[in-house]
Amino acid sequence: MTFHEFGDDTRPHIMLIHGGGNAWWNYLRQARVLAQHYHVILPTLDGHGEAYQTPYVSTERTADQLMDYIQQHCGGHLFALCGVSLGGQIVIELLARKPDLTEKAIIDGSLCYPQPMMARFCIASVWLFGWMLFSEWACRLQLKLMPKLLPKEMTYPQEIQEYYLRDMPRTPRKTLYTMYRTYMAQYRVKESVRNSHAQVMYWYGEKEMKCVKNSARMFQQLLPTCRIYEAKGTAICPSICRRNGCASHFLSLKAKIPMPPANSRT
Repeated sequence: MTFHEFGDDTRPHIMLIHGGGNAWWNYLRQARVLAQHYHVILPTLDGHGEAYQTPYVSTERTADQLMDYIQQHCGGHLFALCGVSLGGQIVIELLARKPDLTEKAIIDGSLCYPQPMMARFCIASVWLFGWMLFSEWACRLQLKLMPKLLPKEMTYPQEIQEYYLRDMPRTPRKTLYTMYRTYMAQYRVKESVRNSHAQVMYWYGEKEMKCVKNSARMFQQLLPTCRIYEAKGTAICPSICRRNGCASHFLSLKAKIPMPPANSRT
């Protein structure tokens, strides 16, 4: 696992966790906005992006690694935590580990109970068509079609397109198989999430799958203070796809402070 940091590391810490098959650049645009007020951390999970050679293990193992990082580099506490899809499930697991880990959290379009049929379908699709879905030419075609099929705010700028073309084709199939088994077929939210002190929002798009909407309601039953937000007119990932996504929400929570020059280091 690798970490990309933006902003002054003496400011409150925000960690944004990418979805399965992507990498740290999932939240690059949001990180640059937030870095004017916060210290922003973008991990690249094992088996993804530049960490593709390290095997991905599970949601729980990833949470172990992130807990260690937060303890060592953030004094064991974050101002905010956000994740999309697989990243959102990792946020759920982190919230269940330590009640005071973070003050705020956003879970975006994530599952918190097993969907074995979906996992089997995804594994079979990758086994049969992975060579076509994740090849470089397929990724170029996907990027070419994005402006025609998606609203402008959901398309990638040139910089992220270059990261996409670099990282997506080298994602190991084993990463995808393991991710589908652990994220979709096995994981269930822990009862200990009831103890979380965080102010949590569960986001999803209006056209999201039923299992994601059910996951939000299940999570809210365990943590009644959780607020559910449905983004109208979109299918997926409002924390990434909406203008500034989660950045606008987190900035609205912070009183204005002097703005240091944004910086980035890996």
